[in-house]
Amino acid sequence: MDKYTSLDKTVANHSALTPLSLLQRSAQVFPDKPAVIDNDRTLSYRQLYQRCRQMGAALHGRGVNPGDTVAILCPNSHEMLESHYSVPMAGAVLNSVNIRLDAATLAFILGHGEARVLFYDTQWETQVRAAIAELESPPLLVAIERKAGASDGLADLDYERLLAEGDPEASWRRPADEWAAISLNYTSGTTGNPKGVVYHHRGAYLAAMTNAMVFNMTAETVYLWTLPMFHCNGWAYTWAITAVGGTHVCLREVDTTEIYRLIEDYGVSHMCGAPIVMNMLLQDLGRQGLTLSRPAHFALGGAAPPSSVIRKAEEIGFQITHLYGLTETFGPATLCVPQPEWQQLPLVERAVKMSRQGVPTHGLDEVTVRDVGSGEPVPANGQAMGEICIRGNTVMKGYLKNPDATDKAFQDGWFHTGDLAVMHPDHYVEIRDRAKDVIISGGENISSLEVEEILYRHPKVSEAAVVAMADEKWGEVPCAFVYPTADGAELTSEELIAFCREHMAHFKAPRKVVLGELPKTSTGKVRKNILRDSLS
Repeated sequence: MDKYTSLDKTVANHSALTPLSLLQRSAQVFPDKPAVIDNDRTLSYRQLYQRCRQMGAALHGRGVNPGDTVAILCPNSHEMLESHYSVPMAGAVLNSVNIRLDAATLAFILGHGEARVLFYDTQWETQVRAAIAELESPPLLVAIERKAGASDGLADLDYERLLAEGDPEASWRRPADEWAAISLNYTSGTTGNPKGVVYHHRGAYLAAMTNAMVFNMTAETVYLWTLPMFHCNGWAYTWAITAVGGTHVCLREVDTTEIYRLIEDYGVSHMCGAPIVMNMLLQDLGRQGLTLSRPAHFALGGAAPPSSVIRKAEEIGFQITHLYGLTETFGPATLCVPQPEWQQLPLVERAVKMSRQGVPTHGLDEVTVRDVGSGEPVPANGQAMGEICIRGNTVMKGYLKNPDATDKAFQDGWFHTGDLAVMHPDHYVEIRDRAKDVIISGGENISSLEVEEILYRHPKVSEAAVVAMADEKWGEVPCAFVYPTADGAELTSEELIAFCREHMAHFKAPRKVVLGELPKTSTGKVRKNILRDSLS
């Protein structure tokens, strides 16, 4: 025993990490500052903290116990934000449900997660009615009403009435163990039932602090919720904005005119979203000749932004940060940290640097690229391809009631992402493809992402997805599905194929291009399985 081991943990020097403490602190430091703006309603940090404690106490009074699940089906609103604190303050686990799901999937999630309570916005009354009809033990239904009587008698009570049952000065206890579950998020898998990803208090706290750091957030931050809060708990920004004492500005649905108004009216400094949101903004604002009066940081998830998108974004006033992550990693796991010397590069070269997935966030121990066969790290040469593997504090507990999937995901002490990438000499990771999306043509590996990157450079391409198409001679060849921009009505497949052949090796260029709208999952990801099936 060394001389330090006799010093014990006590309540004075150790406590379980939880993001709930971040709201308590901001309520003390910034009591009268606007915490959340939701249409014509503004709540200060003092009011937000009181309402969350009050709802936590009300849920406890209704028999919600530690470990119980409380689900919420709601767009970005103050009620959705409150639930990220009130539900775990009752010791329960928050299950924020995707509002785009069909009734059958909603029923599966409520049943699989054993939801005791369902908060739901009455706009989704029809889906809720159909879903609970399939459940043997339906949850307590609490309506979030935008107008009186909107629940049509389905709900057991409304949100504000339940809130009134609690004590706004009620105390809350930290979780006894920071490994305790804080939230449950279901993946948007393209086949089979979704998997329930379980987050822990420790990871949620560290993800919040990490994400505030990587996005350079301060108490002056004004964050616009262009990202759904139901998606990975808003990439943990539901907790991160509160950590710095910033202001949450709610947005119920993506509307470019409303987004521009809110940015200008409230001085929005930060926002997040998928590439489709950025594309919509750039097209609509560009068409109207609108620019931002002050720069706004936009953290972009999903596919890497091509140089044309970066150029348009900078012209309008958006500063792009590229993030990479999964539901299983509390959202962002890596970010592309810009180096000072990149600013001196021509835009096309700078875009190549910026489009990489980058380096680990602070909450992780390591992000590595490992050979799929041997499991050994690949050389950091920007050429050798392997699977991205992750370990650290901001990784899920596992999949609810699915030990086989959990064991497979955590094989050999790493979380296996299924994404194929290279490691560059500067130790920045760059995704080349999903393992299942690599196209093997005549023995050559073709990255679908590489072909998509070239397609996105075409000024009349709004969205692009590339999949393998069977070919008698080569086995597989690339087939592109493209959705044109508003001014791309005359775009032809021949023009796009010629464009790709001009900018990349001919064998990598698509042999076929299908023009039209792309099918997507409920979280906006392109459903490549449907595209593949359409070719069979």
